[in-house]
Amino acid sequence: MFCFNNFAQELKEREENLVSEKDRLQDVVRAAERNAEEIYKDVKKWLEDANNEIEGAKPLENEIGKNGKCFTWCPNCMRQFKLSKALAKKSETFRKLGESSEKFTKVADKRPPQRIEFLTSKEFTPSKSSEEALEQIMEALKDDNVNMIGLYGMGGVGKTTLVKEVGRIATESQLFDEVLMATVSQNPNVIDIQNRMADMLGLKIEENSKEGRADRLRQRLKKVEKMFITLDDVWKHIDLKEIGIPFGDDHRGCKILLTTRRKNIFSSMKCQQKVFLRVLPEKEAWDLFRINAGLDDGDSTLNEVARDVARECHGLPIALVTMGRALRDESAVKWKRVSKQLKNSQFPDMEQIEEKNAYACLKLSYDYLKSKETKLCFLLCCLFPEDYNIPVEDLTRYAVGYGLHQDGEPIEDAREQVHVAIKDLKACCLLLGTETEEHVRMHDLVRDVAIQIASSKEYGFMVLEKWPTSIKSFEGCKTISLMGNKLAELPEGLVCPQLKVLLLELDDGMNVPDKFFEGMREIEVLSLMGGCLSLQSLGVDQVWMQGPHLVEKDAET
Repeated sequence: MFCFNNFAQELKEREENLVSEKDRLQDVVRAAERNAEEIYKDVKKWLEDANNEIEGAKPLENEIGKNGKCFTWCPNCMRQFKLSKALAKKSETFRKLGESSEKFTKVADKRPPQRIEFLTSKEFTPSKSSEEALEQIMEALKDDNVNMIGLYGMGGVGKTTLVKEVGRIATESQLFDEVLMATVSQNPNVIDIQNRMADMLGLKIEENSKEGRADRLRQRLKKVEKMFITLDDVWKHIDLKEIGIPFGDDHRGCKILLTTRRKNIFSSMKCQQKVFLRVLPEKEAWDLFRINAGLDDGDSTLNEVARDVARECHGLPIALVTMGRALRDESAVKWKRVSKQLKNSQFPDMEQIEEKNAYACLKLSYDYLKSKETKLCFLLCCLFPEDYNIPVEDLTRYAVGYGLHQDGEPIEDAREQVHVAIKDLKACCLLLGTETEEHVRMHDLVRDVAIQIASSKEYGFMVLEKWPTSIKSFEGCKTISLMGNKLAELPEGLVCPQLKVLLLELDDGMNVPDKFFEGMREIEVLSLMGGCLSLQSLGVDQVWMQGPHLVEKDAET
């Protein structure tokens, strides 16, 4: 009996030690997963083995509980011997497992470099125009005499979708050793472009200066024999050397594909192959519109007015999709009203008829959003820089500043409303998804429309690149965003009595003037990246900082 009890006690102690070690390791793994790290396979296997062994010990523990008294009063030597042997074996397994966990000084690594988020071949729906453009680009990629390709087309025609398909084909067919992609946008941020390419290469850039960073990226890229780089949404000449892209005589194996709305880019960037992505012909445009509007091709009651609406989209895919989804399941009366509105729409600042109608379609898609919360979230998205991955949590904070959250209500209510709004906006293609659920994106053409709506007197948004020279510009202003533009200076003070939201990005080390906030008595949300701020200048009792910290101070009197 004495030996049996020793075996039972030893099993209990070693099981407790193993459970403790398993729980500790599981906590470390969860923390790594929250940090988007890749868990090592042997760590996963150890946790699985530990769980299985602990679960497998339960029949033995039950046997000890059931038969302990029997062994005390009337021991069955053979049965006791077999059970003791099983206990010793399981105890030794627990010991070895526990000791083997000591080798896990690390449980995870950063995830592999994020490649281009390709569409699957099934998700890419080619049109006649996109098939022709795709064929021209693929031929150019195989031509040794071509190293700079330009893809031109108006906003919303599908350039980004097409170049992702090119990237997918180039990757799967192993035409190149590396396939990279970066978005340039209207106001190029060289550091962001460098970071995106470095992430895709798994390269860590520690240099601070643009020149040092460019040299580090260049040296890494020169080690690649054949590479294909897509620069999406180019608006003006870009200096490849400034970014760190070796090209031409510096690297004969580098091919570049750029997309643009502006033809004149082709000459300044010396494109040898120029490809034009046309809008959809009428039949293809009608098919795309009809599918998104949920119409049967033989439905004579709506199809006549629906075809009128589709024609007003002028073959532009983004307009056809958003307009079709906005009118899905709507009455014939509303269809006729929309058709009339599109025909009478006016955007005097735009020259191209296709661009005017794209704006009109997107504006109407916004008008037909069913809730004010969804409209608010849509407009708040335009405060972020072009082609930006918008954090849903930041969007929630700004919405709270606009009254989405009432005092006394849990913040979770506002967060839930924002998630519902995002779901609705994605459903009608006014917002795009990203690689994670924590972020969303806005198409640059949709953002242009959002800025135009938000800049009206009704909303009072100002999305700026620099401070306006006129003080009158701020009258009636409720929201100011200068995100993505590192300001070198600020005015001494600003009189904005209705301002609720202020988003700034400053040069590191720049001091915010003490009286800068004096004329902002209604401010609810302040986002300040970079710069140095004296909390006394805010004149508030407490300030919530991003993260878990609450900074308290005495209010100025």
